[in-house]
Amino acid sequence: MNQLYGHSRDLIKERYALRTPAGYVPSWLPGWRNAVPIAQISPAMGAHFCQWQITFQKNGEGLGNTGANEYLAYVIEGRCAANLSGKKYRLVAGSFAYVPPETDFHFSQPGAGARLLIFEKKFQALAGYERPGVVVGHEKTVAGKPFLGNKDALLQVLLPADPAFDMAVNIFTYEPGATLPQVETHIMEHGLMMLKGQGIYRLDADWHPVQAGDVIWMAPYCPQWFAAIGPTPASYIYYKDVNRPGI
Repeated sequence: MNQLYGHSRDLIKERYALRTPAGYVPSWLPGWRNAVPIAQISPAMGAHFCQWQITFQKNGEGLGNTGANEYLAYVIEGRCAANLSGKKYRLVAGSFAYVPPETDFHFSQPGAGARLLIFEKKFQALAGYERPGVVVGHEKTVAGKPFLGNKDALLQVLLPADPAFDMAVNIFTYEPGATLPQVETHIMEHGLMMLKGQGIYRLDADWHPVQAGDVIWMAPYCPQWFAAIGPTPASYIYYKDVNRPGI
């Protein structure tokens, strides 16, 4: 046993949650076969979206239609095929796919150990804008830009900055010792997964050590701040709701 009996870093509060791999329990998701879904974040804890981790087993697949919801799928590890609205794609670690509402999808042919991270929310249309279409890309093709001029904190914006989209998914990478320039308190809700490295995350009035694999939910207006610590860069991928009135 590699931890104290009965000890966990997992913490669920009214305004935020910290989830760790040691506390994950498999769930069930319609349409997914030979796969292990983990509901990392959901409305059951107070969120307005779902964040899933899907670990494929041999011959695993996910098949269905997004209905009124939209997905952003990101390949954490491994590879798989994706058929989105009749078009085929090969996804590898670092690939991402935005799947709009009312879209047929089929994720299949996973490589050994393939894992997906999926952000799912109900799509909110905006008058005067067409519904977005499928977007597929890879993080390596998205330039990291210095956040507020800080070259040691690079932000990659995966989805177009267009009012037609009501979600944003970004990757933040910090050099050791780099921080967010301020404690942020804003209307957007966040779902976040640490991809590599480690650091300290301020959530509300609390501070938590975090590392690769950890997941954080932040409610609207939850004060937040991050500092990268350790000898290597730290990065995380995160979701936020955007471009819609908060009423």
